[in-house]
Amino acid sequence: MAEPRPRFAIMGSGGVGGYFGAVLARAGYETSFIARGAHLEAMRTSGLRVEGPDGAFTVAPIVATDDPQAVGPVDFVLVAVKHWDLESAGTACRPLVGPDTTLISLMNGVESAEVLETLFADQVLGGVAEISSTIAAPGQITRLSPFARIRFGELDGARTARADRLEAALSEAGVESEHSAHIRRAIWEKFVFLVGLSALTAVTRCPIGVVRADADLRELLQQVMAEARDVGVAAEVDLGDDLLSKLMAFVDDLPEGMRASMAVDLEQGRRLELPWLSGAVVRLGRSLEIATPANAFVCAALKPHQMGAPP
Repeated sequence: MAEPRPRFAIMGSGGVGGYFGAVLARAGYETSFIARGAHLEAMRTSGLRVEGPDGAFTVAPIVATDDPQAVGPVDFVLVAVKHWDLESAGTACRPLVGPDTTLISLMNGVESAEVLETLFADQVLGGVAEISSTIAAPGQITRLSPFARIRFGELDGARTARADRLEAALSEAGVESEHSAHIRRAIWEKFVFLVGLSALTAVTRCPIGVVRADADLRELLQQVMAEARDVGVAAEVDLGDDLLSKLMAFVDDLPEGMRASMAVDLEQGRRLELPWLSGAVVRLGRSLEIATPANAFVCAALKPHQMGAPP
């Protein structure tokens, strides 16, 4: 007898969670979206629309709620909230989590999986979402990047049946993914890149094309990423000797108008994930005795906007 298709819940249905959840739902996977406010009401009324470089689609009707208790236990929970909501969202996840449920963090930064582990122990996989997307309007997700992929794996590097099951579901749904035996390294590699992209596109209020074309800004971008790499190496993560050259090559291939989500949040007067990006580099660097002056500058420059638009 065939194993039933896994059921998914999306905790945080914004640009990242909303996008991947919509792709799963379009493929016929039972997917419940946890959301709130106008975005939730729009999804309840008209479904969820996704627009991107390769076209658009709408998933309707969909299961969308602000009450995880109404959903009950599922097989996989994709956690894609902002960092300041993680602990409350983790607590709110409890009705979604049964004995066989697996949670996967798709959040920015390098600390979210550990936070979830304190709540759910060994039911957590490490994950990385490689995508630039945003809520363009209530009920509408716009993907800005030409790529949209998920990397995931057991935090101890083991190969397990639950990770194999997730890999099969993502593949069938058409989600580009990688089942990684080195997910901690993958998380840090994305972190190093995102710290640079978020810092420079936010501080300059310019897209990456402007940053990489200016010699001074390009040098600052590399310095910000180098500090993040040095902190990771000091934390005993194997990041390789050529990480920065690979990331700069990747930067040079990005669409010239691309900006990090933190830069979009800054422009729209929303709260910033600064404490978990450049702020984390400074904080972890201090504990590991690694100098991080470029990231300290970024934190100081953006501090007035950290909680949203200043009065």
